[in-house]
This record gives sequence, structure tokens and C-alpha cells, in this order.
Amino acid sequence: MLDDRAKLLLKALIERYIADGQPIGSRTLSRASGLDLSPATIRNVMADLEELGLIASPHTSAGRVPTARGYRLFVDTMLTARREDFGAKAPELPHDQPQRVIAHAAQLLSNMSQFVGVVMAPRRASVFHHIEFLRLSERRFLVIIVSPDGDVQNRVVFTAHDYTQSQLVEAANFLNANYSGKTIEAVREHLKGEVDKLRGEIADLMQTAVQASSEALREQDEVVISGERNLLAVSDFSQDMGHLRRAFELFEQKTQLMRLLDISEQAAGVRIFIGGESQVVPIEELSIVSAPYQVDGQVVGTLGVIGPTRMPYDRMIQIVDITSKLVSNALSHNK
Repeated sequence: MLDDRAKLLLKALIERYIADGQPIGSRTLSRASGLDLSPATIRNVMADLEELGLIASPHTSAGRVPTARGYRLFVDTMLTARREDFGAKAPELPHDQPQRVIAHAAQLLSNMSQFVGVVMAPRRASVFHHIEFLRLSERRFLVIIVSPDGDVQNRVVFTAHDYTQSQLVEAANFLNANYSGKTIEAVREHLKGEVDKLRGEIADLMQTAVQASSEALREQDEVVISGERNLLAVSDFSQDMGHLRRAFELFEQKTQLMRLLDISEQAAGVRIFIGGESQVVPIEELSIVSAPYQVDGQVVGTLGVIGPTRMPYDRMIQIVDITSKLVSNALSHNK
């Protein structure tokens, strides 16, 4: 636990670092905090914060910078809400086509944040017409899902137990006979009630297969990204092209972004993911501020801003929040 003085100094350090992008020394921190403390006292507090893993000292400077853990404490407990009228600046989104709404929303997020805007298109019902399982090797099989319009999705699945090809055929026949034409989500719900009636190993297999099918069909959803080039202007990346290269690889791997946005969709309101604190954001220098959007009160997708960990989180929260409301209104109006 931090005392009030340590919290104030940490808050001042992070706010100054977000504004300037330079490691913060004790003298700068003394002025920024407004506290009447000696440089020696401030250095002692900074040493304590560093020992707690909240700040770190770059090799090239005597100053300190926030860590992912420091940013997390800051956004969770110290963030002061910014009062800025983004609603007046944000143009109304088109109402004619959902694809245009999504494209305009991604561009709007990028323009307002000056970072990268990303929007997951509204989720479609993942209906399957036919499913097959093919054993590839021990505890490894292929799921083949055919949609009603003939699209085919494949996914390799690894399981805790091994299954024979006859067991895989039995499970596929059961799913095709009882659930063809239903959504994967509906199949999952029905299976919960059927598990007790099925042999244990086949029940486990089908639950695994349904999960894999859901993920495979989900990847048909579109992720719209706008403003990747904005990161070229961020000093944090321009000084190390390796960081920028990894960021662009994330944008290319849209499946990874989909999974991240799926996590965001599971919670109400704005969520913040800080790179380096978990495997959710695989690039240490990136953070993501995201929020779900709705159609007629039902969550159908997620949007957000991707930028450096040194982003003005208070401002990004407002931008993402207002954009999610604009998208929700436009898509609900479009129906």
C-alpha cells in the first residue's frame, strides 16, 4: 500500500511523463507535484516506488519512467476525468450501411486520438450447416465447419484425451443430426443439458469441438483498422523501429486483435489493456482503450484506440466512450 505522499508523487510522475516523454528526475518531480519536499526525500520515495515495480530507471538516464504496473495503478485509482466536449466535435456517423458506419468509426477514432482506431464489425450469428472431424494424430484433429451459404472453415484442435476416428464420426453425426442449422452459441447451450446423457469422453469431445467451431466462425468477422501510420509520429516508436515493426505485425494478425476485442466485449463500459502486464497485449510499448457497442441494447461488437503506453488515458477514455455511443445509435437507427 502506498501512502498519500507516494501516490501523489507517482501520479505527478506519470502525468509529466505522458506529457513530455522524458524520464523524470527528482527536481522535475518536486516542481510537478507541488509538494514542499527536499530532493533527498523525493529520491527516497522514488526508490521505494522502484522497489515496488511501479517505476523504472532507463539505463541512459538518472530519471524514472512508469512501468506497466505503475500505469495500471494510475488508471485504476488515480485517473482524473477530463472534461472535454468531444460530442460537439464528433460528426454524426452515416446510417445507410453498417459497413460504412464501421469504416467511419475507425477513422473517427484515429482522427480524434491521433493514434490507431480499430473496430470489430457487428458479430454475425455463427450458424453451421454441417460439421466433420478428422483425426490427424494423437490428441490432434481437424474440425471442418460448413456454413449454410457454403463457406468452409477449418481449425486444428488439440485435446487432453485421444479419440479414435470412429468416435469423431459418432460425435459429428450427433451434432449434424440434432443441431444443423442452429448457431454455435445455441449448440453450446443445448449441450450443457445433454452432457449427462452422453458418454463422458464424447461429451468432452463435443464441447471442445463446439468451442473450436465458435472460434473458427468468429474469424469470419471483420476488424477495421485506421490510422496505423499515426504511430510513425510517436517518438516512443520512431526511436526503435523494432517496436514499430511489432506493432504493425499485430495489425496484420487480425485474429489476435479479434481475441483481444472479444475480451473487451465481455465487460460493460471502457476497458484498458496495458502492454507488458499480461499476454493480452503482446507488445510492451502498446496500450489499448476499448469499449463494446450495441444494437438495440444488445452488445454486438467492440471498438477502441491503440497507442503507446504513454497515452493520455483520460482523453482516450472519453473518445472511445463517445464513439461507442455514436456507433450504437447509428447501427440501431439503421435496423
